[in-house]
Amino acid sequence: MDTCHGARTGVVLECWFRSTRSAVFRRAAHERPSPPHALQPALALERVSQAWDNDIVRQLTDYIAIPAKSPMFSPDWAEQGLLDTVVRNAAAWVESQKVEGLTLEIVRLEGRTPVLFFEIDATQAGATDTVLMYGHLDKQPEFSGWRNDLGPWTPKYEDGKLYGRGGADDGYAVYASIAAVQELKRQNVPHPRIVGLIETCEESGSRDLLPYIDALKPRMGNVALVVCLDSGAGNYDQLWLTTSLRGMATGTLKVEILTEGIHSGDASGLVPSSFRIMRQVLDRLEDSATGRLLPQSFHCEVPADRLAQARATAGILGEEVYKRFPWAHYDCGGSTTFALPTTTDPLQALLKRTWEPTLSVTGAEGFPALQDAGNVLRPYTAFKLSLRLPPLVDAAQAVQELKALLEDNAPYQAKVTFQSMSGATGWNAPATTPWFEQALNAASQAHFGAPCGYIGQGGTIPLMNMLSEGFPTAQMMVCGVLGPKSNAHGPNEFLHVPYAKKLTAAVAQVIAGMAKSSGTTP
Repeated sequence: MDTCHGARTGVVLECWFRSTRSAVFRRAAHERPSPPHALQPALALERVSQAWDNDIVRQLTDYIAIPAKSPMFSPDWAEQGLLDTVVRNAAAWVESQKVEGLTLEIVRLEGRTPVLFFEIDATQAGATDTVLMYGHLDKQPEFSGWRNDLGPWTPKYEDGKLYGRGGADDGYAVYASIAAVQELKRQNVPHPRIVGLIETCEESGSRDLLPYIDALKPRMGNVALVVCLDSGAGNYDQLWLTTSLRGMATGTLKVEILTEGIHSGDASGLVPSSFRIMRQVLDRLEDSATGRLLPQSFHCEVPADRLAQARATAGILGEEVYKRFPWAHYDCGGSTTFALPTTTDPLQALLKRTWEPTLSVTGAEGFPALQDAGNVLRPYTAFKLSLRLPPLVDAAQAVQELKALLEDNAPYQAKVTFQSMSGATGWNAPATTPWFEQALNAASQAHFGAPCGYIGQGGTIPLMNMLSEGFPTAQMMVCGVLGPKSNAHGPNEFLHVPYAKKLTAAVAQVIAGMAKSSGTTP
């Protein structure tokens, strides 16, 4: 493998596939190129389905088996080399596809996680617009509660679902992206210039991504369409376009009252409980009776168009908006009683999970295991906090306000500290242009027999806000396979392969629609 150095200091490019613009793929000067064709959707779906069945599922099975956890959850990632492994494996697969006009590089900035970057020539010389395809290969940690026959690193393909960590979030993206482009090539369908950016730090807030965007932006060109396959779907019956994403702020809140644990019978009642102090501090942030966050600066108004789209989506999904979750249940007088959501109104349910700020405690420290818990007053309590922020709230400012709110004037003069770990501002999609809306609906009708749905998502993709700022006129095809019960980040995560096949074909069709609208068709 050759290694070369980029123009920017500290950028190392591993040139896996310098170019397919070789004599093998170039037409001789005297040959007349075959005329371009319009994409045949049925044929596209048939062939990308074959690619999934014959190759991609196997590639993702191997990928799932590698515990390539994101740096936040694996500080020694560089020594482990697992992120490097999944990037190299993906690069080798892309190379093996021999896509005409493609160059591929693994790009490294010193001290940062690697990214995979590829470029594919436009079919027409002089075309100026670029499609940017995005994905990530790093993963969330294991979590508990997996089915007995499943596990995060033990992939299993069952009933069209590929179980295991990271297949759906978002390891499939690079494979689906290349499969979509390859189908355009097979059908001789015109397409714009295409670049791909596959990172390995997304689950840590994409903290390494901005330097790479700065380094690679001159090579990205005029990005007119972003294809991001790291999002979700309201159901598996139609194409879903993500219209907004919440922001995120994470950190560790720690309350210390003693230097060591002491006999609870001797001290309790006199020495305040660190857990009770923790509750008091969190009461500054959240109304525990309703879950509403108290600082008004953490809220924003829902734009009118998003409200209208949410109302339409509520009409499509109905009670499934909340019924899809695995609610706890128990027997009560011979009938089964289920735990309840914060609302059973489908519209309000959609808005609460996409446009309202929410606090979650995702981890705890300072507690012994139940079997080891003696009569000891614990010296400290620490919680890992995950704050989801509305799409229009600035995350950096929210983190500053959060730190002051939690730390100032601690009860009993306890030592209260909030250590921020990561933060990312949310995203509100730009208005869809006529060609983009038409292409989405055509693709959804062709492959699902239903119009494209529009849905906000409660998760965070840090790249989207960066790209909207850097390429304000670009259209954003933010989609994904994270539909009902797919359970990314949790136990029993799965990739819905039949949906992924249709999404892959839909991506090809939208890119073809962009080429047609921009006049890249000769």
